[in-house]
Amino acid sequence: MNRFLLGAPALFTLLSCASAAPSSSPAAPMAPVTEAPRLSAPVEQAVAVASARPSRKQMVRGILPHTVRLVITEGGKSRRTASGVVIATERTEKGVASYVITNAHAVDVDGLKSPKMLVTQERQAEVTEYPVEVVATGQVPEMDLALLRVPGHELSAAELATDTELELGEDVVVAACPFGKSLSLSGGMLSQVEWDPESKRPKMVKTDAPIGYGASGGGIFSLETGKLLAIVEGYRTAKVGFAVADKDYSFDVPMPGETFAAPTSKVRGFLESKGFGRLLSRPSEGGVGQTAQR
Repeated sequence: MNRFLLGAPALFTLLSCASAAPSSSPAAPMAPVTEAPRLSAPVEQAVAVASARPSRKQMVRGILPHTVRLVITEGGKSRRTASGVVIATERTEKGVASYVITNAHAVDVDGLKSPKMLVTQERQAEVTEYPVEVVATGQVPEMDLALLRVPGHELSAAELATDTELELGEDVVVAACPFGKSLSLSGGMLSQVEWDPESKRPKMVKTDAPIGYGASGGGIFSLETGKLLAIVEGYRTAKVGFAVADKDYSFDVPMPGETFAAPTSKVRGFLESKGFGRLLSRPSEGGVGQTAQR
């Protein structure tokens, strides 16, 4: 190591002197300057599109306003929490209203004497509450969906993806409010799409994005388009047991890749079967549908 360090200055001096010494040989002719090759029109267009595409952070920022937390209270105490996604707004002579899709099992109030239901949105410690009413419910487990109306408010509505946009391996983000807490995100990919052989439409999808209790009704969104791909219905768990001091304990562990959800085709079918197909009839910017002012 010492010999290398000592030899380095000498080598540098030698190279410097060689560079400074005049050369007796004639100078070599300079190579002609050539322009960098130009990209073809299709490639230039692809580069332009890629550079104009929103970043991951921008895409997530656009997804956040579509998610709400569902809270059912009784006697001033929280009895149940879940998640939901705003899918449409409607303007009529009676005023404006927004619509939230969630799970039917989440709005089940059997056993509660005087329940109150509301949805909340939190933005940097500011929580806004909106009273809601259940206007349609499906039959669990075949159609574990429910539609809520938020009267008097126009909330940011998500855009529903089409069946052809469900592709295995697509990057997704799950936006929900697990454990009754603030909005939470988890990332993963679309790990399974189960198709109905008769209707040729997707009837169930899965993602490997982890979720927790209370994430039911949350949305699975595409990170490429920002569109809603599915509504979380639940997740499969494995029971793990162990013994401590002659006592048995057990707990449930979510299984990777077993978060299952209702695809948007199922959401569309639910809305049409319950008489709310009008919310799908007139697509609008940032939402499933919007009924014109009448």
